[in-house]
Amino acid sequence: MYFLLGVVVLVWSINFVVGKFALRQIPDVLLGTLRFTVAAAMLTPYYVFERRRRKLPLIEKGGIGKLMAVGLVGVGANQLCFLLGLSRTSVAHAAILFALTPMIVLLVSAAAGMERITAKKVGGIVLAIAGVGLLQTGDRAGREATLLGDAFIAAAVATFSIFTVGGKWLRKDFDTLTITTGTYLGSAILLSPVTLLASRNFDFAGVSWSGWAAVFYMALFPSIIAYMIYYHALHYLDATQLSLLAYLQPVMATVFGVTLLDERITPGLLAGGALILAGVFVAERT
Repeated sequence: MYFLLGVVVLVWSINFVVGKFALRQIPDVLLGTLRFTVAAAMLTPYYVFERRRRKLPLIEKGGIGKLMAVGLVGVGANQLCFLLGLSRTSVAHAAILFALTPMIVLLVSAAAGMERITAKKVGGIVLAIAGVGLLQTGDRAGREATLLGDAFIAAAVATFSIFTVGGKWLRKDFDTLTITTGTYLGSAILLSPVTLLASRNFDFAGVSWSGWAAVFYMALFPSIIAYMIYYHALHYLDATQLSLLAYLQPVMATVFGVTLLDERITPGLLAGGALILAGVFVAERT
């Protein structure tokens, strides 16, 4: 299981760089909708085949509604916010802000009555917020990272956190393949008008083979394979064990951003990132 989680960290870390590359050829909103639409197109035939092979009953209407609702937030809104943010900020900023995921999951769980907020957890949250503030004021290298971009990434973190908590809820009634397919297909259907609007007057023929390879990478590896591993892990590991992703991903993604995109590591980036990780650690371990 830890090996599989290592694969998830690697795939998601590379995804920041692949997303940056794809954004050079495809607008952010269109890239976001293409990502989950292509993923849904890949998943659906396999899902139908598996249900027939295992002779499983059809999902009830209420179940379909649950899957589509969680998918709209955790897949549709999440991936749109991610790419809207990535097009306006650096890989390092985006990855470090994603380290806030366990802490936001804690807050969402508390709001749902599944967790209890203690004084020490509040201290960790305050520490992480201070790190975000330092990241915004102390890291201005190259001006690639913008406040608007970071705000979109923060929204992506929030929607993924809701997806994680909602996934625990869905996991009681559905298997991993059903959750993954239902949430992606639901997002593709509900947001199809956005896809059509964003694709108007876009020259698809002008996208290079490497650009399409980036789209298919984002649809297959971080969207389908990594999500299925993550949801599988949710069933067997507790939140503390899964939080390892939050500490490893920003480090690996920043390394990829520096080596492949010539991004710079500044004192403000290091200090803000350290405070955020420290705050997440304190909030999770108390």
